[in-house]
Amino acid sequence: MDQKLLAWGMRGRATTLPRLWLFTDQARLPDPRASVSRLPRGRAGVVLRHDLDPERAALGRQLAVICRARRLVLVVAGDVRLAAALRAGVHLRGGRWPGPLRRGGMVTSSAHSIPDLRRARAAGAMLVFLSPAFATASHAGAGGLGPLRWAAMARTADAGAADIGIAALGGVDGRTVTRLPVRLVDAVGAIGALASG
Repeated sequence: MDQKLLAWGMRGRATTLPRLWLFTDQARLPDPRASVSRLPRGRAGVVLRHDLDPERAALGRQLAVICRARRLVLVVAGDVRLAAALRAGVHLRGGRWPGPLRRGGMVTSSAHSIPDLRRARAAGAMLVFLSPAFATASHAGAGGLGPLRWAAMARTADAGAADIGIAALGGVDGRTVTRLPVRLVDAVGAIGALASG
């Protein structure tokens, strides 16, 4: 785990909206259980993706147990039924609800554009992961927004909205997070930088 990013995430008091979020990734982090077990107790969240994994529900149950024991927030990407079964929150993609069933609890969302940010706010997201902030191994060859474009988009979402947090995702580590405006970055999401090695 990137110790500088962990230190960044531990600043300030613990809140219901953690500053550090580990995204599971079937290709880059096939078994995220050890990494989730090493996240700071009561100070982090986990976004369960593993979309194509036939054992996703079983992995979700195992992660839910770890998250409850360590007081971590768990959200499930794109599957409200699995989220409900795990007593977890829901992670929307581009601010879109995955089906007709909606439930209470933590709602996060990804966003890659201004329309995504607006949809996420309208859908009730509490935290939006604006990405890719920087070039990332998850999308090899694709460029990131960079600090200036990321900040401009974050300002659009942040304008007059105390009800929504903005997080940076994509190529974020202890070095790159310092390139983003402190006032605009409420949280960060990462795979490699928060994976235990």
